[in-house]
Amino acid sequence: MRILYLAHDLDDSAIWRRAAMLRAGGATVQLAGFRRRAGPLPEEAILLGRTADARMTQRAASVVKAAAGLGRSLAEAARPDVILARNLEMLALAVRAKALWPGCLVVYEVLDIHRLMLGDSLRARAMRAIERRLLRRAGLVLTSSPGFINEYFQPFQQTRAPIRLVENKCFYPQGAMPPAPLRRAVTAPITIGWFGILRCAWSLDCLDRITRQQPGRYRVILRGKPALDQMPDFHDRVADNPDLHFGGAYRNPEDLEAIYGEVHLSWLIDRFDAGKNSDWLLPNRLYEGCRHHAVPVALAGTEAANFLADLAIGLTVPDATTDEVARLLDRLDPAGVERLREAVAAVPGSVWTTGPEETQDIIGLMGQVAAARGRRRQAAMRRKGWFTT
Repeated sequence: MRILYLAHDLDDSAIWRRAAMLRAGGATVQLAGFRRRAGPLPEEAILLGRTADARMTQRAASVVKAAAGLGRSLAEAARPDVILARNLEMLALAVRAKALWPGCLVVYEVLDIHRLMLGDSLRARAMRAIERRLLRRAGLVLTSSPGFINEYFQPFQQTRAPIRLVENKCFYPQGAMPPAPLRRAVTAPITIGWFGILRCAWSLDCLDRITRQQPGRYRVILRGKPALDQMPDFHDRVADNPDLHFGGAYRNPEDLEAIYGEVHLSWLIDRFDAGKNSDWLLPNRLYEGCRHHAVPVALAGTEAANFLADLAIGLTVPDATTDEVARLLDRLDPAGVERLREAVAAVPGSVWTTGPEETQDIIGLMGQVAAARGRRRQAAMRRKGWFTT
């Protein structure tokens, strides 16, 4: 199967992991999309333009411009069987690209529900209407959490296309799952890791406060990309607190064992879009942390907490207050953390890590959907008398 993958940000390493997963499943993948940073890409891709973080108007203008010249941009691309569109702006381009290759299948990949899509405002209703209209041309939706299906796609009736859950599991491009990581003995201080896209101002404030309340009891390690538009004082707060440590960006999956090997607990709480996307998602750090036997800390009522409850692992904070977090963590000692880690380690590795078999299943589903749509299209043409056999 030949897939044209339309990416909203070619500088996002998750894009390239998804491409590697599809290739591991036997697909041929060509990437095209926008860039937000400079520097070399992992491999050649078709550049459709440049966008910027958190600048929706500029992104929309870039998409309109790219759509106008899409035929020229994709002139050298091989005819795909599937156009995979990551995020709404890419779905708009995928529908446009389908005009170049009418028989191909459009697949919509959704890993977040943006706040612009939610609520009863005129803008939110208009955005959902645009998505519904575009989804009429899509044959399959891939999404990373049941929360997105139960809280968004079904209540708002966004699509009649089948929806397939593809979790944000760890993926190792080399193929075979690496051996289980070695666990260091739990010793004081209790170490908490908050890794990934760091965008939750509440989490930064909470972790800052609990470490200041009991200096030396906790050590918090932060790794990844801080969203300074949401936390402008991020670097100042870290520098001012000796129990907060920011180690910068990391490579995925190359650095996962090293960074999670430093921590006992993995912080999953995100209040950036409280009551909405933050409650519905199953974040990368859930799978990364548990794969490396870090104990996940989630908030009650979220999809992540429900997921952990089904497995009877992890720690759940009953309410999003610093006092509740402090009360939960105050009950921990090294022996208790070790018991919690043993429970995480007992979960089969396949819950946290994906391989070629799962990707082959997804690619097989794409083929089935494409074939079914092709049969329906031919039947409709026969009914209209466009051709006979």
